[in-house]
Amino acid sequence: MTDTRSHAGRGPALALLANAAVWGLTWWPLRQLRALGLHPLWATALIFAIAAALISLRWRGAWPALLRRPLLWCIVVAAGINNACFNWGITEGDVVRVVLLFYLMPLWTVVLARWVLHERISPAGLLRVALSVGGAALVLWPREGHGLLQGARAVDLLGALAGFFFAVNNILLRKANDRDSGAPGLAMFLGGLVVALPLAALLPGVPTPPALAPGWLGACAALAVVYVGSNLALQYAATRLPANATSVLMITEVLWAAGSALLLGAGSLSLPLALGGALILGSALLAALRP
Repeated sequence: MTDTRSHAGRGPALALLANAAVWGLTWWPLRQLRALGLHPLWATALIFAIAAALISLRWRGAWPALLRRPLLWCIVVAAGINNACFNWGITEGDVVRVVLLFYLMPLWTVVLARWVLHERISPAGLLRVALSVGGAALVLWPREGHGLLQGARAVDLLGALAGFFFAVNNILLRKANDRDSGAPGLAMFLGGLVVALPLAALLPGVPTPPALAPGWLGACAALAVVYVGSNLALQYAATRLPANATSVLMITEVLWAAGSALLLGAGSLSLPLALGGALILGSALLAALRP
């Protein structure tokens, strides 16, 4: 006799692993678009515009819910900065370093939960902060030995900034407590558009998009469909799995990103980076497994 409870738990877990794989491997198609002349900020704006349109068609009540709640517009801004920085960082920088710095989220979450939600900082929270800070120091350790800050590159800091605003986004989602209207998903994708588009248009050094071509337009549309499917998988899993299990499975994104980047030559691995990554992931696991 088949254990239906096992299948019930396996489906959401597989959905969450698929979500982690999408975001862990997203650097590759973004780099292919960059090779065609489409800067990651322009790519983010277009992909997320298409995704927001798809979400609007799927949930007709998403826009009314978004317009009624100012808190969801804060999510628009936080999610937009998160996605613009993350996509930019993994396209232009060392994928392994950027993704590891993105996973400094436990550090930001402890600070933000204290400030926004007035949660007490526990000894376990302090340990997570220490692991995150120590891990970041090792990840940014300079190769030439001329000082810690010289190990940091501007593109690496995009990963840390993306992680900070992802933590902000998570805190705001907890306050919003809305999983049914589709408004949080719309806010996320709309944010990618409203933040990336002006940055692409106004920042010096960002080239204008190439001439319209079926190749890169079709790739952007396909990525938008994949992102929406990934978002639906996340929502499906998050409502059926304990929060701790969700957090642990999401960390597999690092494995997808680091493994594929090392295999395809888009990242490098040194001893300080490996040790720093272990500390950062240890902090993330402690955050995921806390009561």
